[in-house]
Formats: sequence, C-alpha cells, structure tokens
Amino acid sequence: MPDSDAGFDLYDLRVEVVGPDDKQIYCGAKIGDYFELHGEMLILPPGQGFSIYSLAALLPLLPAKQRLTHANDWMSTDAEVACPDPNCPTRFRITRTGLRHFRHADVTAVPLKESNG
Repeated sequence: MPDSDAGFDLYDLRVEVVGPDDKQIYCGAKIGDYFELHGEMLILPPGQGFSIYSLAALLPLLPAKQRLTHANDWMSTDAEVACPDPNCPTRFRITRTGLRHFRHADVTAVPLKESNG
C-alpha cells in the first residue's frame, strides 16, 4: 500500500475454543466455537454465543495480537490462553488469519500531525 494513504496494517484474528474432548467445559463453550476479529469488529457465527468472562480474559491480548511483532516476540509465538475459570480445562487459540490495511482517516477524526523529518 502506498505511504500516501497514511495507513497501517492489523492482523485479522480467529479465536477458537480448543481443549480436551474428555473433560467437562464450564464456560458454556463447545470445542470448535470461535469468533473472528476484523479490525475492531468482533464477528460471531449466527446462533453462537461466547462467555463474557472468557471474552474479558481475552480482550487485553487481542489488540496486541493484531499488531505486527518481531518473530521472536512471545506475542508472535504463543497462541493459547487458558479459560479464566480455574476449574475449566478449556483453552482459546488465537490465530492470525490475514493482514488488513486501514487508512488513518477512515478510523479516526483526529488528524495526523505533520512530520518534521
């Protein structure tokens, strides 16, 4: 993308419920349940819900996972997050699914400051 569009890139994410098939899940999820994050938009498949407590545990990680990071950064390599219920064996896998380009002017009313260098 040209620099003239004053843009930036974010990864699209897929957050999927993974975990042992042989243990009881307490957070209301089923193995394979998921949501996607495209920019700031959280997308759930029709008819599927997602626990607000699980979502609350995941939310602080998602903006960082969307950003470009060094290949050796743990944010680039680590993909699974435990359910916040210590009695629930569920894990959530965060996968970067693609890179999406955004124009600054399309996502905020705050103008960019002119660079002096």
